[in-house]
Amino acid sequence: MQKQIKSALISVFYKDNLENIVKTLGQQGVTIYSTGGTQKFIEEQGVKCVAVEDLTAYPSILGGRVKTLHPKVFGGILARRENKQDLEQLAQYEIPEIDLVIVDLYPFEETVKSTSEEQAIIEKIDIGGVSLIRAAGKNYKDVVIVASKNQYADLEKALVEGKGATTLEQRRQFAARAFEVCAHYDVAIAGYFLQNTEKDYFQLSVPQGQVCRYGENPHQKGVFYGNLDDMFDKLHGKELSYNNLVDVDAAVQLIAEFTDTTFAVIKHTNVCGIATRATLAAAWEAALAGDKESAFGGVLVCNKTVDAATAQSISEIFFEILIAPGFEPAALEILQAKKNRILLLQKQPLKTPQMFKNVLNGVLVQDNDEGSFKTWDESGAQPATAAQKADLEFANIVCKHLKSNAIALVKDRQLVGKGCGQTSRIDALRHAIEKAKQFEFSLQGAVMASDAFFPFDDCVRIARAEGITAIIQPGGSIRDNDSITYAKENGMAMVITGMRHFRH
Repeated sequence: MQKQIKSALISVFYKDNLENIVKTLGQQGVTIYSTGGTQKFIEEQGVKCVAVEDLTAYPSILGGRVKTLHPKVFGGILARRENKQDLEQLAQYEIPEIDLVIVDLYPFEETVKSTSEEQAIIEKIDIGGVSLIRAAGKNYKDVVIVASKNQYADLEKALVEGKGATTLEQRRQFAARAFEVCAHYDVAIAGYFLQNTEKDYFQLSVPQGQVCRYGENPHQKGVFYGNLDDMFDKLHGKELSYNNLVDVDAAVQLIAEFTDTTFAVIKHTNVCGIATRATLAAAWEAALAGDKESAFGGVLVCNKTVDAATAQSISEIFFEILIAPGFEPAALEILQAKKNRILLLQKQPLKTPQMFKNVLNGVLVQDNDEGSFKTWDESGAQPATAAQKADLEFANIVCKHLKSNAIALVKDRQLVGKGCGQTSRIDALRHAIEKAKQFEFSLQGAVMASDAFFPFDDCVRIARAEGITAIIQPGGSIRDNDSITYAKENGMAMVITGMRHFRH
């Protein structure tokens, strides 16, 4: 099923790396049809070219909106070479067969990113290009379709190795990739029009697949789709693994919540240490002190430029990744001493308004968990002091980023104990207290945050017995008054936020 390419239609927006293909086609005696700027480019390579206008006897009209939409173009692409009637009609209407189509699409996504002017965006919705791709892809048994500059190298190799002939499998592969290009393009356009509109379909198309070393475990295959270069400059270290990427996502979500100098340690997406201090070095030391054991092999993240003193201190432990908005040259020199450490310079925050996961042969979609509290309802024995309020706000944010059921214990804007991923809230509290004691923290005067309401007053009773003086929780239990009454009777501050933060 080899087919010799005798004619080609080339009409592209991007002409990068097209020179060799054009010259190869010229040397192989292929008749080339083209339009506008592409025709000029081909002729500048010293290769003869037939204007599509000469083929169709129609000029480009409507400001370039209609150039190739004509039976003499689409007939030549869609004609089935083994179909006698198709071939007779080609002869009757003097339509040449077209064996190769090289076409790309107007830069719709790039235009959306660069302007909010609707007319400019609308004009970048390609009509002819998509139609040509679909026609050539449909007739892949006879026609080669190349729909992106990313496929130029593959086409050039096929042309040279096959001496102008392609196999059925090659044509099918080109068609498959071409339909993928169209699908991505259509999803982007639908996404633009469906902004702030309820959708009937779950549609997402993310390019640039990158194969990970493996998935969560070595026996699982993993691929990341997306452009990390938009968000990070990787300054040092090995490639990010599947698990690295999951932890990095958790880390940047967490650090985005803080403006004061803050350092955090992430392990398996949970916060195992975090603190806010006057200097980055002090924030690091306090974050590490929260759980020195779990920090081993963790992901580190901060919201200020890493200086040499902080880098020196960090280098004393083993860690996988460090994420920061900047690195002083001296700090980089220290941190790059270990070749496998991954250093990421974060250039911009996450910009995804929704999150999703696949369940039960379907997809769950929800808004991101924005904000920390709806209300600040002082429901305890007395209002929280200024120091308690700072710690309660800090604890509430940290708790939001722990797996449910979750409890965070905080003192002086330092996480001193946490319980996460437990099947009961009381177990989460017991685990948090155990962690605090493990690292010799006093809970006298500490505060407690819970990601959801207390169904009974047991957690409040245990907290008071350990010296905790203030609590923040969303409320919403039919027995809220049990906890509130206990707090009032025992001199505890309690803030009800009205905002739950489950994280499954």
